Amino acid sequence: MNKKKTSWGHVSGWYDKLIERGEDTYQKQVILPNLVRLMEIKKGETVLDLACGQGFFSRELSKLGAHVIGADISHELITLARSQSPKNIQFEVSRADKLSFLKNNSIDTIVIVLAIQNIENIDGVLKECGRVLKQNGRFFIVMNHPAFRVPKESSWGWDQKLKTQYRRVDRYLSEVTAKIVMNPGARTSVHTISFHRSPQFYFKKFSKNGFAVTRLEEWISHRKSEKGPRAMAEDHARKEIPLFLCLEIKKY
Repeated sequence: MNKKKTSWGHVSGWYDKLIERGEDTYQKQVILPNLVRLMEIKKGETVLDLACGQGFFSRELSKLGAHVIGADISHELITLARSQSPKNIQFEVSRADKLSFLKNNSIDTIVIVLAIQNIENIDGVLKECGRVLKQNGRFFIVMNHPAFRVPKESSWGWDQKLKTQYRRVDRYLSEVTAKIVMNPGARTSVHTISFHRSPQFYFKKFSKNGFAVTRLEEWISHRKSEKGPRAMAEDHARKEIPLFLCLEIKKY
């Protein structure tokens, strides 16, 4: 595998500290409990954590009795994953659209958490996932909600007259490629690339590659505002405007 540093490799240390040391992260407080509830892991099933990063979800799924394989294009992140994970978890440096280390029909469940929006070749990913997934296997995708979180094209607004916090969306159907600053405030900024696509885009790709959506859930923030004149409106907006979209898809 070419060890050319990826955009995520450049922020691997920062990302690891954010996920591992932070207790109030969305990964720990929102995504993990919901994902565990939906997946209903059975002991011994083989789970592929695709675009696994530094292995946070791989380790948590392994604790539930799954045989976990983690794959990520960043060798820096995989190095971190291997260094802080039990030896029974297999980690591989691999593109998501070229899983040559996996056999056909060898995986029970695939998860891609907050990574599909960072991958360009969606057709290639779905083709490979369809190849390695068993016929009755499951595939879970968690993404930033594409209806409300459009990189550089959505934001929070405040209506002073109505005393209401609202979500402003300036672009939705058009695909967007954006550079995202991962370490705001740092002396030297580092960017990663994010791709915005509407659910329509993904549903068409699923159908084209032999998948059907079998479940859809929208997940909200767990956080609450500190006391203040806008706290009630902010908390109301958090409950009404979801942060994340989770899709379960299956081969047909």
